[in-house]
Amino acid sequence: MNQNKFMLGVDIGTTSTKAVLYRETGEIIGQSNQGYDLHTPDVRTAEQNPEEIYQAVLYVIRQTIGDAEIDKGDLSFISFSSAMHSLIAMDGNDKAITPCITWADNRSLNWANKIKNEWNGNDVYLRTGTPIHPMSPLSKITWLEQEHPEIAQKTKKYIGIKEYVFYQLFGEYVMDYSLGSATGMMNLEELAWDKGALEITGISKDKLPRLVPTTEIFTGCHSEITADLGIATDTKFVIGASDGVLSNIGVNAIKEGDVAITIGTSGAIRTVIPKPRTDQKGRIFCYALTENHWVIGGPVNNGGMVLRWIRDELAASEVETAKRLNIDAYEVLTAIAKQVEPGSNGLLFHPFLAGERAPLWNANVRGSFIGLTLNHKKEHMVRSALEGVIFNLYTVFLALVEVMDVPVRSIKATGGFSKSELWRQMMADIFDQNVIVPKSYESSCLGACLLGLYAEGKIDSFDVVEELIGFTHQHEPNLEHSQTYRELMPIFINISRSLEQEYEQIAAYQERKSLENKKK
Repeated sequence: MNQNKFMLGVDIGTTSTKAVLYRETGEIIGQSNQGYDLHTPDVRTAEQNPEEIYQAVLYVIRQTIGDAEIDKGDLSFISFSSAMHSLIAMDGNDKAITPCITWADNRSLNWANKIKNEWNGNDVYLRTGTPIHPMSPLSKITWLEQEHPEIAQKTKKYIGIKEYVFYQLFGEYVMDYSLGSATGMMNLEELAWDKGALEITGISKDKLPRLVPTTEIFTGCHSEITADLGIATDTKFVIGASDGVLSNIGVNAIKEGDVAITIGTSGAIRTVIPKPRTDQKGRIFCYALTENHWVIGGPVNNGGMVLRWIRDELAASEVETAKRLNIDAYEVLTAIAKQVEPGSNGLLFHPFLAGERAPLWNANVRGSFIGLTLNHKKEHMVRSALEGVIFNLYTVFLALVEVMDVPVRSIKATGGFSKSELWRQMMADIFDQNVIVPKSYESSCLGACLLGLYAEGKIDSFDVVEELIGFTHQHEPNLEHSQTYRELMPIFINISRSLEQEYEQIAAYQERKSLENKKK
């Protein structure tokens, strides 16, 4: 690695695209960020404008390179990270005929249920690694093909947002194995489009991009684009991988037994294994990082958004207090939660405010407080909401441990929640494990750059990340607290499993009322 050479990581996210410029030795030189809107006209739709995102990619590259004023010849490569599960239909003129349908879009729910319950969905999952859910392109393509023939007939290719960007840059439809494995349509053993998945969607593999390794390097970007970006015409572009698997590299959770847990608005838990594996019960995903690194884990819908809901709906006086004291409202909430003993006096909160992905994979589950008595106060409710988010992640962790061949060595925790000392300690206590908070800075961009170094043969493993990343906090479990949580955990799990039928009934009722109210 060369002190005088630079690498640019670009992360195409759901809310914004970021670019971070590093020296090859890991120091950050510059960065840029450009946000864009998520269009949610109704409860099931979550779309974006693909052209707006492509322009954001160009903007952050141009801005970061321009501000850094480095010599064009000293940029080793640009490497990409991207959000998963997006879908765009392209027509015969290579124009988008749908918006970018994001992972959060639920309109294919009925088809996901059909695939799961009537069309051997579990067999497809076992081969492809993506649990059957409306987030996956498998469900979305099936929905478009079945319900929107006017789109399906015009569609030449179904792609995602990173493939859209690469098409604009190189005029070629290519998808890396990592994003391919997140479509629910790539056979993990064969690294090819799965015949059974294609049969379900009713399309041929010609309608999908060419699959390539995450380390594939592209050159020959259109010259007018390289001129606009201020980069050399022969600049190397590493196709890279998905944001989820790359963040494991970026937080130094890459060795077997290292587990990465992120809680932002939503959350995820992941670990790296050497060969692809799926779970007979269909609870976890398996996505490619490289041919020798596979990431298994589970995403949860309900992370920090639960605390935001508590703040907005139950904590008007605390928000007012925070304003007067000129501090963050969340600090006031966690301070009052701290007054309550672990276990919230037996009050359990199921945090399924936005349905749930792992481990239940059911968009119709609903949130609840269970165990309320006259003795419970607001602070119990706040604490039990925080505990509920971690309880839910722990249930995904249990599924993960069943599939891992090695014991858990460490837990690396990142995301907005890691700013809260109370929440970090709660995780250590509930998981009964040491929790480390790495100094992760834009971990997906760093992961993309390390993958680029690996692609170029400048490093032969990702262990180099240890030299680049220290940690900011470390927590050991409190044995007494862990004992309390161990008693409550089976109750938390059993309740969510027992209410399956009632969740469906409540969801159906809510949907009906929502339609009635629309008509009024």
